Amino acid sequence: MKGECILYPCYFNSALKRNEGRRIAISSAVRDPTLVDLERAVKRSGLQFRLEQKHYPSRWWQKEGRVHVQWNESKERLLKQVAAHLVAGK
Repeated sequence: MKGECILYPCYFNSALKRNEGRRIAISSAVRDPTLVDLERAVKRSGLQFRLEQKHYPSRWWQKEGRVHVQWNESKERLLKQVAAHLVAGK
């Protein structure tokens, strides 16, 4: 959907390598974030969102869920913003 980005907890997982799904720098990542952690971080960012119980395509065996966020800017900027709130909340 236009104006929407999808975020998976694995994007922020410091235990994963980039080719395993991590999208941010290790210094901004947290260990094994859950969908609940991600939901809290998005709420703290003041963004509109909805949750889905889907899996990251290359990690199909892990039902970690995902968040659809209303966002019209670059996904990298969204990732950095949510990561900052995620680190602050852990």
